[in-house]
Amino acid sequence: RKKKLEAEGLFDKSIKKEIPYLPEIIGVVTSPSGAVIQDILHRLSDRFPRKVLLWPVAVQGERCAPDVAAAINGFNRLTPGGAMPRPELIIVARGGGSIEDLWGFNEESVVRAAAESEIPLISAVGHETDTTLIDFASDLRAPTPTAAAEYAVPVRADLMGWLSSMDERRVRSLSTGLEIKRQRLKDLSRGLPAPDELVAMSTQRLDSISERLPRALITVSNNKRTILLQTSAGLRGSLLKNKLVDRSEAINRFVKSIQSNMKVIIQRNQSALESLERLRQTLGYEATLQRGYAVIRNENGGIVTSVKVADVSKSLEIEFQDGKTSLYK
Repeated sequence: RKKKLEAEGLFDKSIKKEIPYLPEIIGVVTSPSGAVIQDILHRLSDRFPRKVLLWPVAVQGERCAPDVAAAINGFNRLTPGGAMPRPELIIVARGGGSIEDLWGFNEESVVRAAAESEIPLISAVGHETDTTLIDFASDLRAPTPTAAAEYAVPVRADLMGWLSSMDERRVRSLSTGLEIKRQRLKDLSRGLPAPDELVAMSTQRLDSISERLPRALITVSNNKRTILLQTSAGLRGSLLKNKLVDRSEAINRFVKSIQSNMKVIIQRNQSALESLERLRQTLGYEATLQRGYAVIRNENGGIVTSVKVADVSKSLEIEFQDGKTSLYK
């Protein structure tokens, strides 16, 4: 029988399903009386309490095989979210006994039901030295029913400890990353001139250009007028008049060109000044407050940058983007 079922691929490792790490509902196929169900319930309660659905069956005799096969198939026919919840894991269990007592778990109907189960299945039939065909078809064999409960769920305390450790590591990682970014920002800020200095320099340049342009315009205009007068001295009346008109028009065009260029230059410098002002606002700490950070000062108005400094301060003032609040010890 074993060779026949094995040839059909019912024992192949490739079809075995992974046991869920923490199933919400566990279906147990065993006798409703006796120590097995009590051992399983007690062990689950000690490790990580879960909801248990008991499908009572005969675990020996003529009714054993049909009962166990029907129970496995019955659990698989349950619909998730239905009136009877569908388990995420099945445990088929029985205590130790003779070969005759355990023979029902060698029957083909039981083996096929275990192999075809869509729900992961743990077999725990007999003692560690006992082996039945359902053990080959199940997704995992447990040496005892108590061990099956241990395979089904982790220890709650261990899991909570691991989660706490992961949370501490996450907090440390975030704190370290934040400190690195804060130090990086400080290093970058040292290489930049103060925003007020940038604005002052650009304002001074704009004022200087604004002062020089009118004088330059007057100087160029006077030079052109002088050249025109010198040239017109040697010309006859009618020709002089024509030349004068031409030169006057040229001067007017030149003056307009200078005025237009001066306007463009002033606009460019004004745009540069506005850009620098926006940069100053971005680099200022007020923008940092707008992003959800806060500035903490001690009673002397000094910035508090560490827990050590905060502990020795008599009072603390915390500034948020929408105001300040004080803490007194």
